[in-house]
Amino acid sequence: MNADKKVKILATLGPAIKTIDDIRQLVENGANLFRLNFSHGEHADHAERYNWVREVEKQLNTPIGILMDLQGPKLRVGKFAEGKVMLERGQSLRLDLDKTPGNSERVNLPHPEIIEALQPGMSLLLDDGRLRLQVTAKHSDAVDTQVIAGGELSDRKGVNVPEAVLQLSPLTEKDRRDLTFGLELGVDWVALSFVQRPEDIIEARELIQGKALLMAKIEKPSAVVHLEEITKLCDAIMVARGDLGVEVPAENVPRIQKDIIRTCRQLGKPVVVATQMLESMRFSPAPTRAEVTDVANAVAEGADAVMLSAETASGDYPQEAVQMMSKIIRQVESGPDFQAQLDVSRPVAEATSSDAISCAIRRISTILPVAALVNYTESGSSSLRASRERPAVPILSLTPSLNTARRLSVAWGVYSVVNARLSKVEDVTRTALETARSTGLAKTGDTVVITAGEPFGQPGSTNSLRIEILH
Repeated sequence: MNADKKVKILATLGPAIKTIDDIRQLVENGANLFRLNFSHGEHADHAERYNWVREVEKQLNTPIGILMDLQGPKLRVGKFAEGKVMLERGQSLRLDLDKTPGNSERVNLPHPEIIEALQPGMSLLLDDGRLRLQVTAKHSDAVDTQVIAGGELSDRKGVNVPEAVLQLSPLTEKDRRDLTFGLELGVDWVALSFVQRPEDIIEARELIQGKALLMAKIEKPSAVVHLEEITKLCDAIMVARGDLGVEVPAENVPRIQKDIIRTCRQLGKPVVVATQMLESMRFSPAPTRAEVTDVANAVAEGADAVMLSAETASGDYPQEAVQMMSKIIRQVESGPDFQAQLDVSRPVAEATSSDAISCAIRRISTILPVAALVNYTESGSSSLRASRERPAVPILSLTPSLNTARRLSVAWGVYSVVNARLSKVEDVTRTALETARSTGLAKTGDTVVITAGEPFGQPGSTNSLRIEILH
């Protein structure tokens, strides 16, 4: 077991990953779970990569999580008679429901829900924020705008509406088809795009029906406003800095990222920091110094995982990107003040036996030379509570459920082993010590902390803690 880093790496699969050996090498280089991006590729492509991951999982005898990322609604302007126009600052532009090809004075906006939500004074962003419009007047089937920041605008460019909440489901018909397919495959996580409000999480949960865990992508200003409610309703959060960085001022993104990580730690939900972390490594074997610092900051702030997107999906150096991210993580985690910073930002414990034991584990690991924490769990909840404390040693999670083990692959410091269902605390102790030795996390003479709960199989029942010396 390669448990030499606490922060996990979520790597996106795409055309750059051509064989099962490529995936095995990504895991050996430090990837812990994989993302299937349903914004691109056919179902057959995703199924092939899914099967490759499952085969590597068997080869390496290590649980590997798979996340499907739904595309969500894509808001775009219509087409232009000449394919593109040049918009000048200060000029007027009407956006309407007329499907006739547009010109420099008007263009189709095939989204009535946007026109309904807009009000005079609100902003629209086009082409990933390169052009900015301000609404000057609203009609039943159109809005009039003034160009604040101009430039070239071509067919089907994207539209962002940062100041309005759209009466729009985050799940399109495509998403629903993709979701059905992904759940039939057996994905462990579903990432939901275009989350605006808590109701969006409820809608997605009803469709998923417990077949996978739900990760909400925070990429809309309204989701930031409702962050705590959304986090409570989902199983994990992704800081989706791509669209978020378009819809909020760029200088606000670092603070929002810190707020999201802090909220997730307090609520005990895993948090993934994503988008452009090592972007230059799509075409270069080495990252920029700024990118290295970006990854390092996410690690230092306490993120559970960091994500690679195009770097591994379509870039020229996917293996090198994972290697570099692993090196950055290990370098930060080995720093003299890393653990002290995490302890300072430690969340407030809840009044439960599970949290009391988790807090005790963290404290014990600072007093005794503990090699590993071994936690027996069926649902994964107690391993997540232990991870929330950010202890100084790896968390070895013993579980009879392969699904639980795969889902825990995103959690900070948690490494899982699937074993037979146990019925006695004595069996847990013996199995924990044997597994700690066989995985290389502990050797003869090492101290191991073991937690479990009775009755077995009941989530949140962790109520025992043992300190054992491995003989």
